[in-house]
Amino acid sequence: MSRSRSLRSFVALCSLAGILLAGILAPAAIGAGVVSNEVSDSVAATSADLFTEIPPHTTTLTDRHGRTIATLYEQNRLPLNPDEIAPTMKAAIVAIEDRAFYDGGAIDPRAILRALINNAAGGSLQGASTITQQYVKNYLIHVLYRNDPAAQQLAQRDTLARKIREAKLALDLSRRMSKEDILTGYLNLVQFSGQVYGIATAARAYFGTTAAELTLPQAALLAGMVNNPSAFNPYTHPDAALVRRNVVIDAMVSAGSLAAPDGERAKAQPLGVLPDGPVTMPGTCVGAAPEAGFFCAYVQSYLEQSGFTARRLATGGYTIRTTMDTRVSRVAKSAVEDNVATTEPGVANTFAVIRPGKTRHEVLAMVANRNHGPDAARGQRSTNIVAGPANKFGAGSGFKIFTAAAALASGEAGLHTRLPNPDSACFTPPDANDRTPCYRVRNSGDYPDPITLSRALATSPNVAFVGLERKVGVPAVIDMAHRLGLRKTLAANSAGEAPVTDPDDPRATDPRYNQPQSEYFRNLLSFTLGNSPVSPLEMANVAATLMSGGIWCPPTPVLSVTDRDGNPVPVSRRPCETAVSPAVADTLMAGLSEDTESGTAAAAARKAGWSRPDFGKTGTTQHSRAASFVGGVNDYAVSSMVFADGAEPATICPGPPVRLGGCARGAFGGAVAAPPYFAAMRELLDGVPEKPLPSPASRHLTGRLAPAD
Repeated sequence: MSRSRSLRSFVALCSLAGILLAGILAPAAIGAGVVSNEVSDSVAATSADLFTEIPPHTTTLTDRHGRTIATLYEQNRLPLNPDEIAPTMKAAIVAIEDRAFYDGGAIDPRAILRALINNAAGGSLQGASTITQQYVKNYLIHVLYRNDPAAQQLAQRDTLARKIREAKLALDLSRRMSKEDILTGYLNLVQFSGQVYGIATAARAYFGTTAAELTLPQAALLAGMVNNPSAFNPYTHPDAALVRRNVVIDAMVSAGSLAAPDGERAKAQPLGVLPDGPVTMPGTCVGAAPEAGFFCAYVQSYLEQSGFTARRLATGGYTIRTTMDTRVSRVAKSAVEDNVATTEPGVANTFAVIRPGKTRHEVLAMVANRNHGPDAARGQRSTNIVAGPANKFGAGSGFKIFTAAAALASGEAGLHTRLPNPDSACFTPPDANDRTPCYRVRNSGDYPDPITLSRALATSPNVAFVGLERKVGVPAVIDMAHRLGLRKTLAANSAGEAPVTDPDDPRATDPRYNQPQSEYFRNLLSFTLGNSPVSPLEMANVAATLMSGGIWCPPTPVLSVTDRDGNPVPVSRRPCETAVSPAVADTLMAGLSEDTESGTAAAAARKAGWSRPDFGKTGTTQHSRAASFVGGVNDYAVSSMVFADGAEPATICPGPPVRLGGCARGAFGGAVAAPPYFAAMRELLDGVPEKPLPSPASRHLTGRLAPAD
């Protein structure tokens, strides 16, 4: 009885196979019941997508000279045209996967029937796949269903319906694409293990070469991996990979695409893969080189603000030529690491360099002693501590630049104007009432009283600048800070975060957290002392604005974007703006030029053997939890900031080594933030002619306050 039932089942399955094969070969003839209709409906619903959605491709970021600095991807794949793949590679994959590819059809009916009969006898539906069918299967798994694990699983199930679906889609594909395009598409699509997709990535990852230059043994190894990338992985299963490679070579000889003597010589070759591979670049900015990690992250955020989504960047196959100068970045990275060790607990040293200009401010370097990554114990930081307002303690006296600029622009003071400067003073806030206490300020050190604005910029007395800020008006100073470059900084709250708007958050009623700095500080005279979070990159852009004749431009990290076909992709960016007049910008730089000659950075300049004409401003916050230097020389606008970045911030002590706590006197901007500037700029400008600073405008030498004698 059992044998009779098995025979009837076998006959029934053979009959069904005949019906389904007829349906595959002649879709209009399908009428074999509900199962066949369901298959047809599924195919109809999928085939339109099959030929329109482009597989994910790797986006490549390069420096300004075209050298790759990072890659972004969901699937590490680079597209190739047919003529960019070695004929040997094509011959190898055809010989081992579908010898009748060029002469046969999209499906092999006899192979399908064999699989069905094998299934009826209790076996699996193995085999029966042409390269065209494999293209379909890989497309479903890696493209259409890449974000749907359940659908991916269904697309790999060993079922009759799945085989028929693949076959029908293969027929559809063959009517739309040439054999050469199908083969190229297949080789671009398949996975070669891990994050290695497509023949271009595989050639580079396993052999450090291109798909066009693959040798016979290399091509045979890769062709053999396609069947089972894990089992034939040359790193984890080298013996199996070698056997499989030689099977492919024998198949090429059998197919007539390779002479037997050449095959024997190829089989005698070792695997020849790169050591410790496959060698691939990571798919996020975390894997970029140490000098490029924060820069890469800034490019991502910059493009996302321009309309690119993170997914679009990771799948679009763009080539993004950035403004990064690798030499400048490496020199700057070395300078900050020499100043503060990468793993120094609780101390960060950021360094940003921008090339000024009247139409663009190009970011050349964004580095830190820290590296971009998640492992804090190894000195990594997952947030972009160079781009955002990550210096929570502020730029200190660097903010006096804004008070001086506001005074010059309004005519309230000029470089020769004498500013009242007693050892201490108590200033009433502008909008104070009778019960408002005055704001007491003291100078740290001996200063003349009065003091000229130019000398005050060099030596940085607090009393003189708070008095000048009171005279000009805090709103005018804040507005000047915004105009010169502090855009994201002033939009953040006084904790360096987005203002709190959630009514359930207990901080929502606290102005320190629910207001942007631009509002919170409008009546606080402490603003000019720079005790609030600030972006290191934006402070460098302040210097760039002055060097550009008072023209503010957004700090851009992108020169161009092209799509996978090499076509330009537009990138929106904010237009440049006139922040101050050229006369104000030139006068302010002239006033800041004394800092490295006879001001707060002079000792560090002498120690470094620095004598170039430049301008700068140091800053130190209360308790020395942050120290900064902002300035410019030749065509480099720079900010160097050293600040506490750990969970338990404390006083920063001068080095070597620069460290937290345990010193009698905290570090100052000239002692710890200026040295990396001198070290980097000396190396970068070695042999480069000096560039003089502009002269101050005569009309900005005096102001409404009393002039100096």
